[in-house]
Amino acid sequence: MARHTVLATLAPVPSDEIFDLNRAYARDTFPQKVSLGVGVYRTDEGKPWPLPVVEKVEKKLLEENDPSRHEYTAIEGDIPFLELARDLMFGFDGKNASAEQEEAKKRIASVQAVAGTGANHLGGLFLATHMKPKNVWLSDPSWANHMTLWEMAGVPRKTYPYYEPKTRSLDFTGMMATLEAEAQEGDVVLLHACAHNPTGLDPTKEQWMEIADLCERKQLFPFFDSAYQGFASGSVVEDAWAVRYFFQHKPHMEMCVAQSFSKNFGLYGQRVGAFHYVTTVAGVDIRDTVVNNLCHLIRGEFSMGPRGGCSIVKKVLTSDELTAEWYEDLKVMSSRIKAMRQALYKELVKLQTPGTWEHIVNQNGMFSYTGLTPAQVTALKEKYHVYLLQSGRASISGLSEKNVAYVAQAIDDVVRNVN
Repeated sequence: MARHTVLATLAPVPSDEIFDLNRAYARDTFPQKVSLGVGVYRTDEGKPWPLPVVEKVEKKLLEENDPSRHEYTAIEGDIPFLELARDLMFGFDGKNASAEQEEAKKRIASVQAVAGTGANHLGGLFLATHMKPKNVWLSDPSWANHMTLWEMAGVPRKTYPYYEPKTRSLDFTGMMATLEAEAQEGDVVLLHACAHNPTGLDPTKEQWMEIADLCERKQLFPFFDSAYQGFASGSVVEDAWAVRYFFQHKPHMEMCVAQSFSKNFGLYGQRVGAFHYVTTVAGVDIRDTVVNNLCHLIRGEFSMGPRGGCSIVKKVLTSDELTAEWYEDLKVMSSRIKAMRQALYKELVKLQTPGTWEHIVNQNGMFSYTGLTPAQVTALKEKYHVYLLQSGRASISGLSEKNVAYVAQAIDDVVRNVN
């Protein structure tokens, strides 16, 4: 008797490059090995860095010994946390909000998600179910998981130019021309709020204004992925500028934001995130309808967001003192990243490495699109045990005062000798 089995049509799926690279690095016994692959913050000693403010809050929570700390939350998540996350993203004064701000808050429907990945997935699924866009436009290149997430949502993916390899700069002209000519009314345009992954290249404020105008005129739907607020520049205000501009200056345009707390709180494994849907009408009824429909999707997938990590974020953001300490931690991380960019650039200039390397210091955030070829990346790994993605994307956090000269010498060698 014939049996039905999924195995008859199951084909191999390529494994995730980043996690494969991390496993290879972990197995490598070479003493000078360097990991420039995975996107996590590391100290100058190459160690994980639990934020001091997070460690302080963890102790406080342990001392409080709240007996309800393992209980279920609401389907939409921890509501006080969601209000804090919304205020942080959109720039509301949580304690002394004006009447105008209180009214504006009614435009935003917020739910908790499983970090930024879950927020992106939930947003894609919600739009695919209710808006049914013909296409989603992703930057070329973009975070690789964006392709997977929108494939799962069943929305056709298209790409707009973003990176110009010859100049290693933002191809803003190509981006705007493509969206102008080919994007259709109701299409989704995915935008990185700051610290674009993988290139580290962001539009200027003037360019963001042009993008907003184009979206409004062509009736495109902006979908912001905000993974680095505060981590990129050290300022939560600066890194949310694009989102806040769209929200404040384009009130007749709906949009949404996938918000992650993995990088800016160092809560990578805690999976803390939120999804915000912005309506054009400030009304409790329509906001609650959006939340209810999001909750329907959440209930069928994961029931509710994780509690532990959001409790840490909530504790920090409800205390002026702890928030100030968090701001200082953000400056520590962003400053070290910027210092390592400068150090690598200086070493390459000192070595007179062929080509121009200003893009390393002009880029922003955790990653640098180095411009190295796949063959050069392979040579770096095989000859020098320096690990980065085949695209040439390097996690600047993996650099330190101890290894930056070694990495620069390795890059200099492969650039001179490998095509």
